[in-house]
Amino acid sequence: MAVHPEDSRYKDLVGKDLVLPLLNRRIPVIADTAVEPGFGTGAVKVTPAHDLNDFEIAKRHGLQSINIFDESAILTEAAGQYAGLDRYQARKQVIADLKKQGLLEKEEAYDLAVGVCYRCKTVVEPRLSRQWFVKVAPLAGPALKAVKDKRTILVPASWERTYDEWMTTIRDWCISRQIWWGHRIPAWTCTACSEVIVAREEPEACPKCGNTDLEQESDVLDTWFSSAIWPFSTLGWPDKTPELEVFYPTSVLITSFDILFFWVARMMMMGLHFMGDVPFKHVYLHALIRDVEGKKMSKSKGNVIDPLTIMEKYGTDAVRFTLAAFAAQGRDIKLAEERIEGYRHFVNKIWNAARFVLLNLKTGEDAMTEAPGPDSFSDPSERWILSRLNQVTCAVRKALDEFAFDVAAKELYQFFWHEYCDWYLELAKPALSGAEPDRHDAARWVTLTVLDHSLRLLHPFMPFVTEELWHHLPGQRGYIMVSPFPGPVEAWNDVRAEGIIKQVMGVVSSIRNARSEIGIHPGAKILVIALPHSENAHCFLDSQEKAIKTLAGVETLSFLKEGEARPEGAATIILDDIEIFIPLEGFVDIEEELRKLNKEEKKLYMELTKTEAKLKNVNFLYRAPQEIVQKERDKVNRFQTKLKKIISHRETLEGILRR
Repeated sequence: MAVHPEDSRYKDLVGKDLVLPLLNRRIPVIADTAVEPGFGTGAVKVTPAHDLNDFEIAKRHGLQSINIFDESAILTEAAGQYAGLDRYQARKQVIADLKKQGLLEKEEAYDLAVGVCYRCKTVVEPRLSRQWFVKVAPLAGPALKAVKDKRTILVPASWERTYDEWMTTIRDWCISRQIWWGHRIPAWTCTACSEVIVAREEPEACPKCGNTDLEQESDVLDTWFSSAIWPFSTLGWPDKTPELEVFYPTSVLITSFDILFFWVARMMMMGLHFMGDVPFKHVYLHALIRDVEGKKMSKSKGNVIDPLTIMEKYGTDAVRFTLAAFAAQGRDIKLAEERIEGYRHFVNKIWNAARFVLLNLKTGEDAMTEAPGPDSFSDPSERWILSRLNQVTCAVRKALDEFAFDVAAKELYQFFWHEYCDWYLELAKPALSGAEPDRHDAARWVTLTVLDHSLRLLHPFMPFVTEELWHHLPGQRGYIMVSPFPGPVEAWNDVRAEGIIKQVMGVVSSIRNARSEIGIHPGAKILVIALPHSENAHCFLDSQEKAIKTLAGVETLSFLKEGEARPEGAATIILDDIEIFIPLEGFVDIEEELRKLNKEEKKLYMELTKTEAKLKNVNFLYRAPQEIVQKERDKVNRFQTKLKKIISHRETLEGILRR
């Protein structure tokens, strides 16, 4: 029986013996700080053979460990008159006997954390038994030092602290398991003298008495023990094979953080002990994939996303890219099908861009392996996209080296969709169609070169679509997976071209936004009047007139001089060094547009007021399912966003009328 050493209620009893009435067994009263004096009576039974914490208390106080269970949880002779009873029968009998002797004060329900078999759910009883252990301290020290010395680098580095704590406080490792399948422990027991023999090869006779009747240990090794030698056992160890020479140590291990101790730490210990070197240079510990609300996926909750199902639905490339794009270090992934669907659109974008490029080559066999001369890149858009490709290549390589897969994925997504497709291919269309013959060869070479490099950069994330498209590119090509990974080309860097195209994007985006806000039909060709406030601005507009007209849907771009009257009834865009005017006559009936906006604004206000009232209703919030309440909240956000757009549009049109 144990009490807390500072519990005044029991101080006089410490060191004395009590009598266990059911068995008439004498048991000592001990004082130990593991006891919580405020919990229950503050006096707790100690059963060293059947509780892990009690076992530690017993070691500290030299208590006897009495094992009352056999392997089937039937009580043994140590249980006295209860021997032979099943545990559940024995518990009922103990209650009955205590009542009979008038020793039972009360019965009450109490919740316990009870271990159960993961298959059949049978309650597992802790029981002292003979097991095999590995003395871990001599192995853990070198494994801990290897990480501290950066011979093995954990990514993210935040896991080093956890690894340090585990390896510092590690206990001897129980490696024996009583299961049917596994590596048998290489130990034999002599039936004559009980000598235990551990050997690499099966012994013929007992080295102590010479008896030849030996029984091999029936226990098998812990699965994690077998897994711990995986990095070298798979390469032919203990033989010195060519594979072992080449591939040990390996470069990177990628695994989940929750088996850092069970697997990674043990591979480190075994590798250093048997091979004299760490098993891998880097360990990338990825996070858990949770549902969209951040909850752990489980079949009972019904929130499991089956990878096979979603790969069939959205394609493997989309699933892979989604996981990479959300794999921020140290942060769990909240996965929703909508996100996977979004990246399936990206796969389609890559496919369609490749089709467009291939359609605009002269012939299917025209590889254009030789770059046009420097003079051929007369348009800054070619120089800009090559310079941006260079920067993205460097960023992706750096991110992959640092295991920042999300950064690499997002860089590629932004570049390919929003720069190469949205801007460069649009800028190159006149040249590719033959409308600008002087740019024709340069544009064809650049579109193909950027596509080539992009497919190789994307290949680790999207192996299937990139491999397929790669074989459609002109020229003799092997497999993309063995082609060189792109590196930067110093000659492609062009800060000036980047500045010019960035300014083009600013002007074009401003005109597009104004058209949208005012309500000009997307297909309408508009008139634009520009007022440059400097010579540089005038030169820029003059040199990029074709690009601006092509991308912004402009029919005519004319210029005002400083001091000339600004046009009336025109939308105005003010940029850093340029003012842009869009005459609205013939494109927009401002008064009619304002009437429509006012009508729509009133309708939205009514819907918003109605929804907000519903959300202020306590009964609705309390009784309605959470998903219904959330839908109403989402409606409020949508209405508010629409209203802001309507008000902004109305203010723009009213400002034009006042001018």
